[in-house]
Amino acid sequence: MFLLLALLIGVIAGLRAMTAPAAVAWGAALGWFDVSQTPLAFMGYQWTPWILTLLAVVELITDQLPSTPSRKVPVQFSARIVTGALSGATIGAVSGLLFGGLIAGVIGAVIGTYGGAAVRGRLATSFGKDLPAALIEDAVAVIGAVLIVGAVS
Repeated sequence: MFLLLALLIGVIAGLRAMTAPAAVAWGAALGWFDVSQTPLAFMGYQWTPWILTLLAVVELITDQLPSTPSRKVPVQFSARIVTGALSGATIGAVSGLLFGGLIAGVIGAVIGTYGGAAVRGRLATSFGKDLPAALIEDAVAVIGAVLIVGAVS
């Protein structure tokens, strides 16, 4: 179950790179699950969720700008893989499957990056513009992250 949740949080990282680690950090900081005895204990520190949430909000805003590069360019794609790995590893660490969670998070991030781009492209075409598609993707990412993190506990 933890590896499936790690895969799913990776998909969220593929949609919105900073939403996944922000949600996982909130889960750890609020005591929904314990990672305090793992190498990822910093995810539950007092300031971690606040910093990651700030970055997630900035990402949600900048994603709406026409100058934002594609999520599939190397820098954007790499960021999604890293945050998917971090988020997946944190969820995996809850059950002693840190490395398995890391791998699942990376796989999920790849799925979310390419799948999210394809779905958003289709939605944007059907709406005739990108903004509604982007907002739907934002909602899926935020709600999905909360549900996934809630299921970890």
